[in-house]
Amino acid sequence: MNVQNAELTHTHPVPNAPAHLRRLVLTGFMGAGKTTVGRLLATRIGWNFLDLDTYIESRTGLSVAAIFAVHGETCFRQLESEALASALGRRHIVLALGGGTPEVLTNRLLLDQTPATETIFLDAPFPVLLNRCMLQAVNPSYTAPAGQARPVLADPAAAEARFLVRQPLYRRLSQHTIDTASLTTEETVATILTHLNATPPHR
Repeated sequence: MNVQNAELTHTHPVPNAPAHLRRLVLTGFMGAGKTTVGRLLATRIGWNFLDLDTYIESRTGLSVAAIFAVHGETCFRQLESEALASALGRRHIVLALGGGTPEVLTNRLLLDQTPATETIFLDAPFPVLLNRCMLQAVNPSYTAPAGQARPVLADPAAAEARFLVRQPLYRRLSQHTIDTASLTTEETVATILTHLNATPPHR
């Protein structure tokens, strides 16, 4: 699918999709399952799925790793904010953020101020996330998002420090927090849909 040209044609609410929502955003640390859960969630409600890092790559023609290596993090964060603003202009979309996206104030404001949008934090303790990343790394069929290796595996102590900084941001940004530590992907999606349909519109 060409993510740049992907548009949805739904004009009526689809089953399991709360009528007041047009966008669902998944946030969380590496290993939280944002891509896996996001794809299944989008399928369940008949929406499109978009991974923000992949979208940045499609817009720039460069891998995320190359952007960091050649242009630096400051440039990447600018491109990330531009891609986020573009993605939030779409309707009926499930969007998976990069783990560091919520660290940027501009991104938090974009998410908070876009109507008919709710953010879901996929939470789990750091040891659980680390174990998931390790299992993915040894799975021959697994390809890391945006063609990147998991940096958490290179320096787990530094990754845990980033996790502790980001976790409060994830919580403050999100209308829903789902503890995924003991949930399968199917169970996580079912829990998300239960939360969404049981919660009145927040704006």
